[in-house]
Amino acid sequence: MILTDINTFSSKFEEKIKGNMIHLVSHFDTDGITSAAIMSTILKRLDAQFSLKILKSLSKEDIQDFPKDKILILLDLGSSHIEELSSLNNQVFVIDHHEIKDTTDTTKINIINPHLSKEYENLCSAELCYLIGRKISSENQDLSHLAIIGMVGDTMEKHINKTRDKIIKDANVKVKKGLLIYPSTRPLDKALEFSSKPYIPGVTGDPKGVYEMLREAGIEKIGKTFKALIDLTDQEMKNLVTSVMLRLSSDNKEKEYLGNLFLVKFFNKIEDAREVSAMINACSRMDHPGIALAFCLGSATAKKRAERIYVKYRQHIISGLKHINKNKKIKGREYIIINAQDKIKDTIIGTMASILSFSSIYKEGTIIIAMAYNDDKIKVSSRMAGRNPKSPRNLKELMESVAQTLGGESGGHKHAAGCMIKKEHENEFIKLVKKKLDVEIVKV
Repeated sequence: MILTDINTFSSKFEEKIKGNMIHLVSHFDTDGITSAAIMSTILKRLDAQFSLKILKSLSKEDIQDFPKDKILILLDLGSSHIEELSSLNNQVFVIDHHEIKDTTDTTKINIINPHLSKEYENLCSAELCYLIGRKISSENQDLSHLAIIGMVGDTMEKHINKTRDKIIKDANVKVKKGLLIYPSTRPLDKALEFSSKPYIPGVTGDPKGVYEMLREAGIEKIGKTFKALIDLTDQEMKNLVTSVMLRLSSDNKEKEYLGNLFLVKFFNKIEDAREVSAMINACSRMDHPGIALAFCLGSATAKKRAERIYVKYRQHIISGLKHINKNKKIKGREYIIINAQDKIKDTIIGTMASILSFSSIYKEGTIIIAMAYNDDKIKVSSRMAGRNPKSPRNLKELMESVAQTLGGESGGHKHAAGCMIKKEHENEFIKLVKKKLDVEIVKV
């Protein structure tokens, strides 16, 4: 079981870091940032001295640049680079949940990864960090809300396993069933206007469309503002669900867009965990991971800055969706390739792919490949459409295969993966992906 593995890992972790300098490395998404916030707090409470670096992705060059005289702790990354990490003379700890090759030799490093556990439990890196902290000291229970935010950030909220349920109870989180539009704690008109998961045709990005739908649902302003989603009556919620579903085209749409809302206490207010997660993610995607981390650690100044960044980020998202909608895409059987080039930030292209995968624009199982320039490289994000796609195709293997052919690097999961290639291989990449997907479709 994962908790047995956590206990073993935690004991060795606490023993090895005593009196040593530590270099903490974490991914820049919500799970990575919350993992970094949890782990940095744990280390401070242990009086450990450490440096911290947040990365968009982990490359071989990054590993070569790691300090040679410090213990390395990698959070939410590392599983795709076990061989390189094993060759270092450093003591290495990896806390990650990404898929790992069955043939990988992990004996030379210390790793906790649910995929290596005898009984797999779907946990994110922030949850793993929290469980380690909780094992080290009960004082760290106050970090449990960050684990929940990280979990929601990695869209794992549909599956509440035994271990996750314990974390939810530790965090005293209120779980409420409802329409998966966020923030559920803010005025409904604004939540709908900026809704990207789901993307609602004729409503997202269109204030007139929002008012028309709310009028149709019989939801009116109270004074000068609309109610928040969590404050709707049962009848108002039913009416709203009907109005939203009429605008979506997915077969199992009601099941897809109704689910758990996690309400956490953050800055002494009850907040929608998805909204907090989105703010953290926005800061990193807009090149401010330091603000995201400070926000998680409770800085009021960082909170104000994060709120401003989030407004700009949502504007970028709406603009990006409009660009994708208007511009030419490469369409194949059960796949689509979107080459945004320099029109969408490389830090946002993955979010675009995710939004489209949940949007019901494409049928379940459709592969979405989204590309954007990153200096002299191209960031590629791939997603499989649908909330629980049952396609036998594996995006991690697809990205790995193409990236290796072109000398790039890759990582991810079966239904969500990515890679980084040189810009000079742009056309070759598209040809290779089309060829591989066309062959796979024939096989399937």
